[in-house]
Amino acid sequence: MKTKIYFSKYHGTGNDFILINAFDNNIELSSDVINSMCHRQFGIGADGLMILRKKNNFDFEMDFYNSDGNKGSMCGNGGRCIVAFAHDLGIITDKAHFLAPDGEHFAEFITHNKIKLSLRDVTNIENHKLGIFMDTGSPHLVISKNSDVDINVFEEGRSVRYSDEYKKNGVNVNFVIPKTDISKVYTYERGVENQTFSCGTGTVASAIALNKLENKVSPIKFNTLGGDLIVYFNRIGENSYSDIRLEGPAKKIFEGFFEY
Repeated sequence: MKTKIYFSKYHGTGNDFILINAFDNNIELSSDVINSMCHRQFGIGADGLMILRKKNNFDFEMDFYNSDGNKGSMCGNGGRCIVAFAHDLGIITDKAHFLAPDGEHFAEFITHNKIKLSLRDVTNIENHKLGIFMDTGSPHLVISKNSDVDINVFEEGRSVRYSDEYKKNGVNVNFVIPKTDISKVYTYERGVENQTFSCGTGTVASAIALNKLENKVSPIKFNTLGGDLIVYFNRIGENSYSDIRLEGPAKKIFEGFFEY
């Protein structure tokens, strides 16, 4: 017997997600079902899936899964998308306080083109052989490049992600090209195991890396394959940053149902 599940699909600068409303009822999906829903050819197609759940003392909970069907860590673009989803459902108006995989977050919904999401403080930044490593809710390695002409994001990103140093826990690999006005960033994401159009926590990691490497000050504007993002932060020490916010759009693409 087939089961029918209703969904909405949103994207944040091209980072696309399946959103499921479980605020008033319990919905549990296996990793195989999530993977099949996210499949680009045989499913809906998405970089990840989120289930919006009710949570005491919060407006809602963000239950996040990567496209491979496994539980994911924090996702900045996904965070903005689920805020827009909660707004469109009438669960929030202009402010949100929600629980995500890495803890509590706050957000401000201004328009679908402008959502500001808080991210957790960054307190440990490491210099690795290839770049700067930090955890902005998800682990990221930021590699600075002079130009994007010769970057093969998939091949280079995959080789780093599955290298001996990172293959056990995985890492997201960001290639950042500093610019005077709008810097560029390209990302290979673990869990998706491919280049994505954008990565929110990766853009935040890239901003912090540019502050350390290039002394760029907040706010820092970025251009990703899927659109533009802005990162705000406050540097409070050699390797410590607080008041981190990610600003960008989150838009509904379509809705429907999936049978499995």
